[in-house]
Amino acid sequence: MFSENQIYLASRSPRRRELLRQIGVKCNLLMMRETLGREIDINEQPFVDETPTDYIYRIAQSKADESWRRVIQRRLPILPVLVADTIVTIDGCILGKPQDNKHAEEMLKTLSGRSHQVLTAIGVGVRDKIQVRLSTSTVRFREISEREIRNYLANNNILDKAGAYAIQGMAAAFIVEISGSYSGIMGLPLYETAQLLEEIGIEIFQ
Repeated sequence: MFSENQIYLASRSPRRRELLRQIGVKCNLLMMRETLGREIDINEQPFVDETPTDYIYRIAQSKADESWRRVIQRRLPILPVLVADTIVTIDGCILGKPQDNKHAEEMLKTLSGRSHQVLTAIGVGVRDKIQVRLSTSTVRFREISEREIRNYLANNNILDKAGAYAIQGMAAAFIVEISGSYSGIMGLPLYETAQLLEEIGIEIFQ
């Protein structure tokens, strides 16, 4: 059992913080970068012939390793570290976060009228032991007109969203069907998260 049943969350995402609160987990933010202009030591570019699954496992493992190094370097209290990463894939291609609105428009046109997969990997690190779990969901979009895409992008900040959309926002109107984890599509699959945390002594629903 850890002090006051708390963990570090190595993510700036308010959605992930809210999801952890939903299952009664207290978290302290662990910033990978002390300043936004400083790069972190993780290569987030896919390797040649790297599958989406291999890619997201690698990123989650790397983020967990790097986050734990931050805890040690900063001499912080020893608490478990939780990391997460989400990607959208279609036809074996990885759609990460769009570079700009033009890139986002291209992504949404690609997703229009088709099914795609949302992969979210979570990693929990305690000292030198890191475990990673993967949640895979399928989302089917209806056909989206160019006018709808432009209006959506004009009224939503999507540059920090994998695949250029957020399921909990206006994009829900594009979704015909979901198979898998709603919270995983949001960015933190609560079933897998609760399993990992309970395995290391973090009590859920306190």
